[in-house]
Amino acid sequence: MEHRSLILLGLLMGQSQHGYQINEFIERNLSAVTDMKKPTAYATLDKLHQQGYIDIQLEQEGNRPTRKVYSINDKGREYFFQLLLDNLSSAETVHYKGDIGLMFMDFLPMEKVIPALKERLKKNKTLLEMLEQTPPHETGSGVNLAVQHKITMLEAEIAFLEKTIQKLLHP
Repeated sequence: MEHRSLILLGLLMGQSQHGYQINEFIERNLSAVTDMKKPTAYATLDKLHQQGYIDIQLEQEGNRPTRKVYSINDKGREYFFQLLLDNLSSAETVHYKGDIGLMFMDFLPMEKVIPALKERLKKNKTLLEMLEQTPPHETGSGVNLAVQHKITMLEAEIAFLEKTIQKLLHP
């Protein structure tokens, strides 16, 4: 949950927002770094409020239903900086689901394995092309670094797949 809290608190560091704004921003701009869904975001916001890290104001505009506006408070800022430093200094083991297939590929004939790996390579190249189209973030370097990290990891995966396919074709 800490990474989700970090994302939500980070978004609130810039300005107070209602849940719809937060979720739209995550969906539109952060899909490269999180797969957080709306129910998870709202549940995490509620937990952060219960823990005293964010404040909620109710806002009423015209005939619209009342909506919650979330704001980070001083305790939340302290917690955000703690989470941020922990995250920046962490090392993590990445578990690639595709490695499971690699572990068991010997159970398939090579004429099925190689086309599957070529398809995986093609999909990764498509993902790389999409990420490379990401416009640079104008303020600060953090968003650009996160995108560059994803690009670097995809480039490594592509190089690995190309090398592996060649090795399997020419043992």
